[in-house]
Amino acid sequence: MPYLVSDVMTRTVVALRTGAAFKDIARTMRRWKVSALPVLDGDRRVVGVVSEADLLPKEMFRDGDPDRYARSRGRSDLAKADAVAAADLMTAPAVTVHADATVARAARIMARHNLKRLPVVDDEGVLQGIVSRTDLLKVFLRQDAEIADEVRREVVAHFRTASGDPVRVAVRDGVVTLTGRVRDTSLVPVLTRLVRAVEGVVDVDCALSGPLRDPDTDPSLPADARTGWAGGPGTVL
Repeated sequence: MPYLVSDVMTRTVVALRTGAAFKDIARTMRRWKVSALPVLDGDRRVVGVVSEADLLPKEMFRDGDPDRYARSRGRSDLAKADAVAAADLMTAPAVTVHADATVARAARIMARHNLKRLPVVDDEGVLQGIVSRTDLLKVFLRQDAEIADEVRREVVAHFRTASGDPVRVAVRDGVVTLTGRVRDTSLVPVLTRLVRAVEGVVDVDCALSGPLRDPDTDPSLPADARTGWAGGPGTVL
């Protein structure tokens, strides 16, 4: 099974109420060494997120005379420059993720929205935790032996080999190496994709080949191969 957000998320979360004051927000970020905080309503539902970027307009427009570049950023930053509470500073609606989402989905959401962390909510939008980029990278801390065991059990065990011997699996620093002979080399790309999908796999070195062929019964082989068996090359990815 793929890793879920619930497997890697941080469950203890520092959050803000909508009425939290500007300086309290800045102090909280500094104390907990975070760059963004979820904002909750009275029912603990996530209604927005305040980030360092939301606080910066206060400094940008300190002299009260925004330059052309500042004005081009729109009214939103100008409004935030005058804001004193989380409700007016926050970016809303918040981009969130559910605890049962896969780590891969959370990573795509972060990349799409250029975010460093996501509040984790239930179906009602109530805060359950938070997941950061660092949390998502935890899957790559899996031990090589654990990855190898899963690849053998969940992937290669379902593929028939040419000799009856299982496909050999070796893992080093998250890179999986597959060797052996399979009956149908057209399935090698499928096998490679399935192995690559295992959590913690960094890369796949696939050196699988097809079954040995009998030159006496296979007219496609050259004449000089009829002195013995010839190995049919497989797909190498």
